[in-house]
This record gives sequence, structure tokens and C-alpha cells, in this order.
Amino acid sequence: MSQAAHPAPRSLAEALRARDDASLAALLRSRPDLITPVPTDLTQLATRAGTRASVLRALERLDRFALQTAEALAVAPDPASYDTLLALMAGDAGDEAVAAALPHTVAGLREQALVWGDDERLRLVRTARELLAPSPQHPSPTGLGPCVQEATSGMSPGRIQEIVTAAGLPSTHDSVSAVAALTALFEDQEKMAELLAGAPEAAREVLARLVWGPPYGQVTPEPAAHLRWLLDRGLLLPTAPGTVVLPREVALHLREGRAHRAPEPLPPAVEPAATHGRQVVDATAAGQAYTALATVEELLKDWDEGGPAVLRAGGLSVRDLKRTAVALDVSEPVAAFWVELAYAAGLIASDGEADERYAATPAYDEWLERPSAERWAQLAEAWLAATRTPGLVGGRDAKDRTLAALGPGLDRSAAPEVRHRVLTLLAGLPAGAAPDAESVLARLRWERPLRGPQQRDGEEDLRSRLARWTLSEAEALGITGRGALSTQGRALLGAPAAEAGPRAASGTPGAAAPAAQAGPGDKLPVHHHHRPAAPAPLSPAEQAVATAAAARLLAPLLPEPLDHVLLQADLTAVAPGPLQRPLADLLDVLADVESKGGATVYRFTPASVRRALDAGRTAADLHAFLAEHSRTPVPQPLAYLIDDVARKHGHLRVGAASAYVRCDDDALLNEILADRRAAALRLRRLAPTVLAAPCDPATLLEGLRAMGFAPAAESAEGDVLITRAHAHRTPPRTAPEPVPDGPPPPDATLLAAAIRAIRAGDLAATAPRKAAGAGAPPAGGELPRTSSAETLATVQAAVLTGGSLWIGYVNAEGTASQRVIAPVKVEGGFVTAYDHTADEVRTYPLHRITGVAELAED
Repeated sequence: MSQAAHPAPRSLAEALRARDDASLAALLRSRPDLITPVPTDLTQLATRAGTRASVLRALERLDRFALQTAEALAVAPDPASYDTLLALMAGDAGDEAVAAALPHTVAGLREQALVWGDDERLRLVRTARELLAPSPQHPSPTGLGPCVQEATSGMSPGRIQEIVTAAGLPSTHDSVSAVAALTALFEDQEKMAELLAGAPEAAREVLARLVWGPPYGQVTPEPAAHLRWLLDRGLLLPTAPGTVVLPREVALHLREGRAHRAPEPLPPAVEPAATHGRQVVDATAAGQAYTALATVEELLKDWDEGGPAVLRAGGLSVRDLKRTAVALDVSEPVAAFWVELAYAAGLIASDGEADERYAATPAYDEWLERPSAERWAQLAEAWLAATRTPGLVGGRDAKDRTLAALGPGLDRSAAPEVRHRVLTLLAGLPAGAAPDAESVLARLRWERPLRGPQQRDGEEDLRSRLARWTLSEAEALGITGRGALSTQGRALLGAPAAEAGPRAASGTPGAAAPAAQAGPGDKLPVHHHHRPAAPAPLSPAEQAVATAAAARLLAPLLPEPLDHVLLQADLTAVAPGPLQRPLADLLDVLADVESKGGATVYRFTPASVRRALDAGRTAADLHAFLAEHSRTPVPQPLAYLIDDVARKHGHLRVGAASAYVRCDDDALLNEILADRRAAALRLRRLAPTVLAAPCDPATLLEGLRAMGFAPAAESAEGDVLITRAHAHRTPPRTAPEPVPDGPPPPDATLLAAAIRAIRAGDLAATAPRKAAGAGAPPAGGELPRTSSAETLATVQAAVLTGGSLWIGYVNAEGTASQRVIAPVKVEGGFVTAYDHTADEVRTYPLHRITGVAELAED
């Protein structure tokens, strides 16, 4: 229904009062800050919608064409008709694309309460006009300057008459009529064309330089002849000594009526840079997903027994990040991404000890036991929702301090929205299409032109950098393959399967045709007809379903874990693919990884075999393990190596004395004492079979092992201590909570309750009251004041007549409020009534009612 069907509202509150519940819900959904806390009535909602912080937040979420429309309204007369706005947007020559898109854009601005009024009296919210209107301190984004009336406000009447006469107009009796005549001249196309035809060429060049802004220029006390010609006719008006401005009406004539040099009613299309087969994309993404899992496992394995120390200010040191990058064989920015991803997924955290270090969490052990596809889905889901931004690592914060991985200052609340939007744009392309990165950035800049302005010369805005990081991180995670969104990536977004058809996100002009017949006053959705509404991020429950679906789609594409290796005579083992968890864990202890890739090569060394023996394995266990899991016979050199290390292992025993060494072979102890390398251990003989040292047992163990011996640690009871690998874990830790980008969008239940409360509060605030008699409402909206006897009598009468009353009520906390009630019964000092404000039956103590007033009959 057209807005013109209703009486013209006189304020934003009246405009909101005329809305239905669905329209109010759309407003609160698009601007959730208005519902935090819930306003008491529609007047308070309108006031909050006009505050600077709320308006600025709403403007930042407008797309480029909606913002251009608001900017045009800011330089239009207040109020302005729809036709005036259309002329400013489309120009004198008209623009079909602008004319088709403008009705929906105006409806969207109305829906967000940035514009109110019918099509004959459109008004931009005052705060938005103040932010967007031109001024010497803040030029308008349109490049337009003040109108003639504003520019001549401080000019002497005599000077105004001189300008009017020089422009070829008859003199008037007062300045107001003179300014009006000059304005009418500048708005008359034919007369302006005739006036400018006689301008010197240099004067026309000056106007051409100022026409698209900035409209201000400098002049000397004795301006040149061509400048004097412009000043004499009011085509340039002085605003301060030495400063002149091009009046808005003159600029609009020179621009052929357009407020903007290039209106952008249609979003730039996201163009594909390359197209691949869907199976190729999915297989490539699955390979990346497998690599992602292997990388995170390797990182956590390296930190299992205690990772790098935590800096005093929090985070990893530059040196530790470099070491991590070398261990993972990646660059430092990529290492920062994997570290932050594991942190966001809750797999690593600080252990909280006095000597604080990073380590794996108990959740890591649970994560390892899950199927590969589910482990990938957990990482992908954590990445989608995380506000921590690894791309910032190595940069500087506002205080010029280096931003460290896992440290403070990396949260950017816009990151989840940008990630979701970039992937949604990719989902709008045909299956297998990889986007051109620049077209994605151009689309994002069109959708949020005010978010993330340029920070330094030549530096991209934050949203553009987030988008670039999203494209590279999604590829590393296996959400995309060869730049195109994979099938499991679509499922992760909750998007339908792609079809090889027209691009849904391209914004082609042909989409404008069906909706172009809508009238400017029609109530339409906030989103433009030429662009499908961007799907909102999923709720936690919906995201869990989507994540499970993505895991199911990925599972068949991941390689099956193997239960065997290929042993070789050069003391190496080749794993031709991923290994099953028990096999991989024991092989990691028994051998060292020599190379990675499609096949992993492990090397057996005396130190690695001793590591397995220290972990409680016997030589027989190792022989049986290798025979069971090798597709080739166990090579003789490997069997000899295990037997040789096992024969020496545990022959020496080390305990705490501070430390001691005991051995039944006193000749072996003599050999140790005679070795020069044992001097640092300061050993001394306590008995023929016992040596003592002042160092701790761990140092003694390491020292003897460095000398080529294979000692075993023992307990105070003399039992061999088994060293368990991967023993260090943090206490239970929760993953870091994302930093929200403002209040979260309200759900349907909260919206319904809030609208009901606002309506009820508005009823209480606007209900008509009797103007005379007992209980008449005081002026100024104060609470009604009546005596106790009058209050009781009025309430009892309302019970008998079934009428409604307006009451003032003060609760136990001393908070005063106004309510509209329909009393049901009065007894024991309490009144039970249906409270229209709360939409429920309540009981109120009579002594807390400050007064009552009867409502008018109408």
C-alpha cells in the first residue's frame, strides 16, 4: 500500500506509529541496537533511532546507491518530493536504471527509519542530514556546496542588490526577495544558459574545476577580471575573507541536475576468472582439507609436551613464530594462520602455570579421536565465526606496538561478516567458477562504502584486506579448490547446490525489469530488486546442521587411513598415505619423520628406538609391531638396531640422590668415570655398583645419553620409570569467544515480545485522558497524583463499569512508570487488573499507585 494513503506524519514517531508489526520487526531486525534495551514506547524508539551513534551505524550498513540517495536527500530541500529526489539522482536527461532502482531504495531507507514522510514530503532523519549535508568543515560527498540562501546569509543587503542587478534581474525592496529571485534565476535552465553564454572562457574554466567539488576556492583581495565577472553575478559567493564557494544551484545546472557524477544503482558483477570442473574443484579442496588436518596435527604434536612461552603482554614472540614456521615448512604469515586457527578451535591455550607456556588442551585429544571429515568441519566452523584476524600479525596497533600471534589486539568484529559475504558471492557463481579477486573487492566496496575507510596512503581498507585473507584462507582450509567454492564449502554455508546457470550474484541489469513497475511509495523489502538479499549468517543450530552436512560430503573425498607401512633396508619406512591413529602414534615415537608429501618417510635411529623403549615398549613389542604393520619383511639391519639398543637400554639406572647411577657391571661404571665427557657431571663412586652426581636425574640422563649410553630412569622404589610421550596438557579451556559487531540480531521470540511491549507502552503514553475532574492528568506528562481515597474510589468504580484507567506506579526499586489497566477486583489493599502495557493480568499494591486518571471515552 502506498504511504500516501495515510495522513502525512508530522514526526518520525508518528510515522513509526502508523507501521504494522511486520514493518516494526523489519526495522528492529535491520537495526538491532534500537532494541537494546527495549524502548518503553514508540516515541523513545524514534528518539533512539535519531541518535548520532545509531544513525552512523545504520549509514555504515547502506550500500553505495542507498548512501547516494541519502546524500542527495541531504542536499535537497527539507522536505523534498520524490520527484525532486529522482531529478537529483537521474539528472535532467533521466536514467532508466536509477528510476527503476530508486523506489526500492527509498522504501529501504524508510524501513530503516532513516527517511520518513510520504512521497510528497520526504524527510531525512535530522542527524543523518547533519552528517551528510555540506559545510565548510565537512564537504558533502556529493561535492555540492551551500545553496544561495545559506551562502548569502551574512551578506549586506546592498551587496545582494548589486549581484541581482549585475545578473540582469530587477532590484527588489528587501534581501529575502532578492535571494529568492537569484535562486530562481539559477534554477531556470534557459536563463542560466543565456547568462553563462556571455561568460569569459577563463570564468567557464573556473566553474568547470569547481563543479564536481570541492566547491570552495581562494581569491586575492583584487581578483582577476574573469573571477570578478563571476563574483559580480553571484556565480561565486564569498564565504570568508579570501574564500569563495560555488552555489549549489549553479553546480546542479552545470551538472545537468545530477547530485552525483556517477550514480551506481546496480552492484558491480562478480566476474569469474577461471572455470574448472566440479569434480576437480572438490578433489582439490579435499586435498587441501587433508593437508590442513596434517598441518594442525603437526603443530599440536610439536607443542604436545609444552609449547613456546607466553609473552608478558600475551602471545607468541617473533622468534617462536619463526621456529613454528620452520617446523611446519611454511611462511610466517601462514604459520600465524594455523596457530590462530588451532586457538580459535580450542585446541591450544595457555597452561596458566607460573612459567606460562602454550600447550594442547584436553579438547585436542577428543578432536584426534574423531573422523577426519568431522575434524575438518570443526576447524572450518571455528574459522567462519572467529573474529581474530591472523593477517594482522606483524602489523602495528594504535599505540605502535607489534601485533603478535595469539596476542591481544587481533579481534576485528567485521571478520565473520566479510568471510560469510565473500563465500556467499562465490556461491552465487556457477559451479567450478573461480572469481576475479578485484571484482569481489569492488562488490564489497559497493555494498559497504562507509565501512573501513582508507587508513594510509596506498593501503587498502580493512574490509578489502579481510576479503583477500578470506580467499587465501578458504583455499588453505579446503573450503575452496582452485579458487572456486567446493561442494562441502556450499554445504558449510547452508547454500543450495550450485547449478551451471546464470550467476545469481552478478547483478545483471535484466533483473530490474519485473520490479520496475512498482510505485515510489509502495512498501517493499529493504533489499533492492536488482540484487538478491544476502543470506544472513546461520544461527548456531542451523550452523551445526550445515557443518554436519559439509562433513558428510567431504568424507568420501578424503583418503582412507592405512594400516601398513613399507619397511626398507636403509632403516626407513614409507607410509604411502595417511595412517590409522594407533599406527601413526607409535610410529611417531619409534621413528623420526624424514620427509613429507604424498608419502611420508620415517627413519629409525638409535635415539628414536630408545625413545620407544623409554615409553614402555619392549624389544619384543617393537618386533611384533613392525612385523604386523609392514607389507615388506622386517629388514635385518632394523632388527639388529632394535636388539642392540634394547640390550643396552636400562643397563644403567638413574635416580635422585640428587642423582645416582647404579649398575651391576662395575667395569661399565669405571668406563664412565674414565670418560672425559663425564667431568661436567661430577660423578663420584658411592659403592662398587653406584655412582652419585650433584645434578638432577634429568640432566644426568641427558649427559649419559650424549656419551652414547642408554640409561633408564627409575623411581625411589627402584622401578623403571616409563616416560609417556604427549603428556603435557592445559587445564580444560574454552575456545575464545568472537567479539560481536554490535548487538546480535534479535530472534523472532524477542522481536514479538519487544513489539508487544513497545505497543503497550505507547498505548499508555498516548491514551487520551479526561481533561477535568478528579484524577485529571497533570501537564508535562508527569505521573497522575490523587489522594488515597480518590485512588480507591476511582479503581472501585472502574471495577463496576469495566472501564480502563491510566495510573502512575512506583515499583519496589523506586522506578516510576505509567500504565493503562482494566481493574478486575480490589481487596486487601491490592488491585488485580489486566495491564495493557504488559499484556497480562497483574496485581498492584494500592499504596504504590501515585494516582489514577480515567481515559476519555473515544
